[in-house]
Amino acid sequence: MNYLRLLFGFFAPLFFCQLNAQTTQRITTAKATYSNPLPVQFGDPYVLYTQGTYYMYGTGGGADKGFVTYSSTDMANWKPQGQVYFHTNKNGWSDPKAKWDGAYWAPEVYEVKGKFYLFYSAQWRKNPTQEVENFRIGVAVADKPTGPFIDLATKPLFDPGYPVIDANVFFEPNGKAYLYFSRCCYKHPVKSEVATLAREKGWFNEIEESWVYGVELKPDFSGVIGEPVLLLRPPVALSDKQAEWESRSVTAREVNRRWTEGSVTFKKDNTYYIMYSANHFGGQYYAIGYATSNSPLGPFKKAVNNPVLQKNTDQGGSVTGTGHNSIAYSPDGKEMFCVYHARTEKTGEERVVCIDRMEVKNGKITILGPTTTPQKCPSGVATAVHGH
Repeated sequence: MNYLRLLFGFFAPLFFCQLNAQTTQRITTAKATYSNPLPVQFGDPYVLYTQGTYYMYGTGGGADKGFVTYSSTDMANWKPQGQVYFHTNKNGWSDPKAKWDGAYWAPEVYEVKGKFYLFYSAQWRKNPTQEVENFRIGVAVADKPTGPFIDLATKPLFDPGYPVIDANVFFEPNGKAYLYFSRCCYKHPVKSEVATLAREKGWFNEIEESWVYGVELKPDFSGVIGEPVLLLRPPVALSDKQAEWESRSVTAREVNRRWTEGSVTFKKDNTYYIMYSANHFGGQYYAIGYATSNSPLGPFKKAVNNPVLQKNTDQGGSVTGTGHNSIAYSPDGKEMFCVYHARTEKTGEERVVCIDRMEVKNGKITILGPTTTPQKCPSGVATAVHGH
């Protein structure tokens, strides 16, 4: 019985969302739904929409030192399309033998002038000081979203002198492109009232932090223009309203780090929004907040309603570790979705993908999640075909 239930839970999203497309005139009242988590097991999900098809990329998912993708026409039913990026491509610059199997993390793909560009992070094989975390950001190109992606150069996009991950690109209508990334916590201890508290209580001697930066990209993605600008960092003062939720991994004594990572930037009604994740990605407190600005490179002001997505186990739910999101729109463009990874009681340590509706009104982001109950399929999905 448990096996049957497991099978049904895995295939239910496929069945219900396809129901509408297969109904006859007699049963057109059937509702098309999907439920989280989706049958996609990876972290850091990113969704590209092109020519009527969605492609999802992420960390892991069975990739062998590279990246795989899944495709969908409705954002609810996904099918694997295999590995699309291999570190062995002719320009590969990474080190697959480094820690975390080379750390092929957080891929994002953008369509520009008929080409597809994959931004990702990995361990750089140029590592004279033998750093454990030697992550850099690379860019690879392909003629189609399923690859194969070939690195643009035999080296990372740029070298800021410290490890960086979680690339996200924002394109202005004027053609300018901006890269957002996270400077890693590694060897980056920062003084703050939270760090002082942790030391006084005997939890940790120091607190390392990751910070989000932004920088303009060269039009051909061959490098960056100017110096990166610091956009987001964890709060320094305990009185800061963001300090409580952004420091939970420290105050829960999980780890001596505070993260600002997994950012995604978009623009609506002349306001720039940058969403980000805080706390340990491997823990229950991973959560999403956002900040706003009137410029792509800030200054950004964090929102008073942060965090906008977090674990729901306190309310009797089963979801924790909600973070590293991207955004996607329904096929008709009318609905906005937050695509993120999480953990559930059933999936345990495995990261799984969830999508929930989000709203942006009067400068405020609201995410209607995390949900595990049936939700309507995204608006604009092809509906009933009358008769077979």
